[in-house]
Amino acid sequence: MPKITEKSKVLDSAQIHKTLRRISHEIIEKNKSLADIAIVGIRTRGVYLARRIQSNIAEIEGVNLPLGTLDITLYRDDLTSIAEQPQVKETKLNFDINDKIIIIVDDVLFTGRTIRCALDELIDFGRPRAIQLAVLVDRGHRELPLRADYVGKNIPTSLAESVEVRVKELDGRDEVVVMEILND
Repeated sequence: MPKITEKSKVLDSAQIHKTLRRISHEIIEKNKSLADIAIVGIRTRGVYLARRIQSNIAEIEGVNLPLGTLDITLYRDDLTSIAEQPQVKETKLNFDINDKIIIIVDDVLFTGRTIRCALDELIDFGRPRAIQLAVLVDRGHRELPLRADYVGKNIPTSLAESVEVRVKELDGRDEVVVMEILND
């Protein structure tokens, strides 16, 4: 059985706050108008990060952007290998996505497969004008030709490492740590 140990803390609470604030400013700067923008977080931690970005933009610009959530479980190409009875949670898009600019938010961009699933699911709800991607961490190792429009931090990793994003709403603290997988 492999042993997983914490190798290093990459971002602390204050750094995550600054990083999400910067991403929020970048979203505002890149998009000429906020009128047609909606933010969609990928379950689980992407939802909490999306809420913070939405809150930042509301504070900076005085605009409360629509916020949705995606549960990509049923869109995974490895569904049968992750669990016998995978737990499907709610996808919630209480707004029309047609002709909107949708900003998908996730915690870690790795192979790109989660984002592919999110794109597939989102398209089932309509035809956005554009889709942008915001991630707190890009760790590399892409298997699909995807890249994020907004990246909090690039963290080069090996395949013997994993990146864990912890959010206070779920984990009791905000931090990003690199974990090392040690084989006995």
